[in-house]
Parts: sequence; structure tokens; C-alpha cells
Amino acid sequence: MGGKPQKKPFPWHIPVFLAPAVLIYTLVMILPLAETLRLSFFQRDAVSQATSYVGFANYARLFFDPFWGGPFFNALGNNLYFFVIHMLVQNPIGILIAALLSMTHLPGKKFYRTAIFLPTLLSFVVVGFVWKLMLSPLWGVSKDMMSSVGLGHLFMPFLGKEETALTTLSLISVWQFVGIPMMLIYAALLSIPDEVIEAAECDGVTGLSQFFKIKLPLILPTVGIISILTFVGNFNAFDLIYTTQGPLAGPNFSTDLLGTILYRTFYGQQTQPGDPNMGAAIATVMFFIILAGVAVYLFVIQRKLTRYEM
Repeated sequence: MGGKPQKKPFPWHIPVFLAPAVLIYTLVMILPLAETLRLSFFQRDAVSQATSYVGFANYARLFFDPFWGGPFFNALGNNLYFFVIHMLVQNPIGILIAALLSMTHLPGKKFYRTAIFLPTLLSFVVVGFVWKLMLSPLWGVSKDMMSSVGLGHLFMPFLGKEETALTTLSLISVWQFVGIPMMLIYAALLSIPDEVIEAAECDGVTGLSQFFKIKLPLILPTVGIISILTFVGNFNAFDLIYTTQGPLAGPNFSTDLLGTILYRTFYGQQTQPGDPNMGAAIATVMFFIILAGVAVYLFVIQRKLTRYEM
């Protein structure tokens, strides 16, 4: 006679182990995000200091009021440019360096790997201050270094001109963080089974042809992860701009990013009083921009990469 199947006891150890992480994540991420969203639906009167619910009025001002919309869309365009520079310069260079470091008989690989990754560990303040000194027309060494190789006539105040400031800062950021895609791609290349490489060599696929036909398709998921990390990091960028150009993101707001306009709006700057409600609206828009980018990667790009792997 078969008895009733015994009911499995509830696995209490799972919520017990998850509770600390969930609690910390809720306190650090969920509650501040909810409070930011709540703040964006209110406005405080400058005279009476009374707070009133205004719905989506702050977002309407942000998008359609010239006083807010002009600086916001300028910062958004600069952020997109900042991201494109990293995608077109940082990540390809990182892949190239990783491919070179993965060569079997390359001497000094450990030294090169450490030297290239080292700037990633430096503080934004140190990086910004050092590059600002180097590029200074008054006491910087860049002019003499360019003159020593016959390029002195190309020197200009790169951080002081609207046409070159943002590009210069983008390349400084590339220099600092190129070690991250390099290390991720390097690890992905090392994880490719030796049997696959040996089979390709037996078929006569070597050199650049082997990299583009065999290795690159196998590391595409890692390339996708690097791309989304670059997107999230660039749309949260603030420190380097603040360190080198100040909160006004000069010259003439040409290096203004969403992070710097959020800082000025929330806390105020010089004659501009702080407006936490408009700052919360900008922060919420930034959150949804990043969320949209991550969603596109997870539900569109990653699925295609997974099918490609299979």
C-alpha cells in the first residue's frame, strides 16, 4: 500500500541567506530610486517653500521649456558622442591589444598587461589633474613632446576650445579604461578550447583569418557585455568632467554631460539655485535611458548572440 507522498519541507535556508542581500539592495538602490521618482512629481515654491504635486509638469519643462530643454539636449548629445568615441576607439583597441597578448610567444606579456590595466585603478581626480597639467599651454609638457616629433604646429589648448574639449576628454577616458575590455577579451580568448584552434590550423586557417573567422565569433557574447558596460558607464560619467572642467563643464558647456547637468540642477551652482525636483526628473530620465539600453541588449542582442553560439 502506497502512502501519500510526503510534502517537501519549505527551504527556509534560501530566504535566510537572501535576506541580507535583499535588505541592503533595497536600502541602497530601491528606496533611493523610488524617492527620486516621487520627487520628480512635485515642485517647491521658491517663496513660500510649499511643496505641491505637479504630475509630469517637470518632465514637460525638461523637454519643451527652452530654459531646461536646451541644456538638457546639449548634455544628451554630448553623452551620445562620448559613448560613440568609446565604442569606436576604446573597445576595438581593447580587442586588438587582447589579441596581441593572447599570442603564444609574445615576450613581456605580463608587463604589458599590467601597464595597460594600471590606469583603470587610478582615481578620476588623479587622472583629470595630471592630464590637465600635461595639456596646459602654460606649463604642460604636451607642446614640447609634440614638437620633439615634428608635430608642434598641431598643438592647441585642447581642453580650452569648444571644438576639441569633449573629444580630448573622451580620449583621456579611453586611455584610462581601455584595460577593462582588454582583460575581458583576453580572458575570453584564453577560454577558447585548444581543439578548436588546432582544427582551424589543420584546415589552413591561421593569422588574421583565424581571428576573424574563428576567435571573434566565439567571443561575441563578451564583446556584447563590454558594449553594455560601456553604455552604462558612459551615461553615468561625471567625475572626469567635473575634475578637469568644473561643474559648468566648460568651455561654454561644450563638455556638459547628463551627470554634470544633474549635479548643477540638484545642488545649484553660482547664481543658479538648486532644484531637487527638476534634478530628480533628470535623474529619472537618465535611469530610463540606461534601462532602455540594457533592455535592448538583453532582449534583442543577447538572444541573437545566444542563437549564434548554438
